[in-house]
Amino acid sequence: MDGYHSPQLDVRVRLNTNESPEPPPVAWVDELTAAITRVDWNRYPDRSAVGLRSAIGHLHGVGPEHVFAANGSNEVLQTLLLAYGGPGRTAAVWEPTYALHSHIARLTGTAVAVGERAEDFSVDPVEVARLLDDARPELAFLCSPNNPTGVVDDERTVAAVLDRVDAAGGLLVVDEAYGQFAQWSALDLVDADVPLVVTRTFSKTWSMAAARLGYLVGPAEVVAELEKVVLPYHLDAVTQLAGRLALDHAAEMDARVARLVEERGRLVARLDELPVRTWPSGANFVLFRPTRLDGATVWRELVDRSVLVRDCSSWPRLEGCLRVTVGTPTEDDAFLTALEEILT
Repeated sequence: MDGYHSPQLDVRVRLNTNESPEPPPVAWVDELTAAITRVDWNRYPDRSAVGLRSAIGHLHGVGPEHVFAANGSNEVLQTLLLAYGGPGRTAAVWEPTYALHSHIARLTGTAVAVGERAEDFSVDPVEVARLLDDARPELAFLCSPNNPTGVVDDERTVAAVLDRVDAAGGLLVVDEAYGQFAQWSALDLVDADVPLVVTRTFSKTWSMAAARLGYLVGPAEVVAELEKVVLPYHLDAVTQLAGRLALDHAAEMDARVARLVEERGRLVARLDELPVRTWPSGANFVLFRPTRLDGATVWRELVDRSVLVRDCSSWPRLEGCLRVTVGTPTEDDAFLTALEEILT
């Protein structure tokens, strides 16, 4: 089987992995640097990461027993599939969507039931009902804002999917890696008796991709099951410190998100002037399809101009599509200049 990889090339403008274009606050770096000097390096870290989980829980108004933290939201997904997936069990996805939902499922021996999103890449309630009735999955994955399309599923749709998953005896996982860029969150639907977990990451909006920190919020009984299968001491002391200290800088994170949302609007407006089709995005990236040249050719031409975006043309239903991360205005201008030169 193939692994999941995105190209890492030496280019001037890298807009392919949806990282934050801005570094975290200098004050956070200084605080973390000082805290590292007090780490007991000869001792294992807090196995349960109670301090970090308590801080994340405080952010979302829940106790630490409702929070599970891990090395990026991908390890959160992996742990969910170790606990609830495996041979003889099924995970449901609706394509096109985040490829690792299916990839990690298959790595854990979990069968994958695949449905399709609607023509505009929104969730189709009829297709959801068909797939859940046919497959009766133990796990169902929704990504909102969806990667790589950027579509945000509305609250009524997610609530309806949740009702269907609940009736089928499954667990709904809403992947909100880009949740802070959207106008609503499925965190509003989380409750102790509801079979729903919401995953988040520090990689995007918190400018901490290098730290590899993610988490979920959900029922305490789900978190307890995850603790049974995760490796001991999986979350190191420095990562725990980094996450706890970052939460003291929420105002800076909110301001960074606001700037990126504004820049996203400018980027889309410029793209609309070029011969490409775009899709509405509630994330920090934009999916587009050139109409005069195929996507693979445009991707190579951009690389030749030292600009790297994500080639999504091999993903289900995304023939010819490329995805560009919202960067700084300077980075976005370099991308737009190169793209205009290629297409016109």
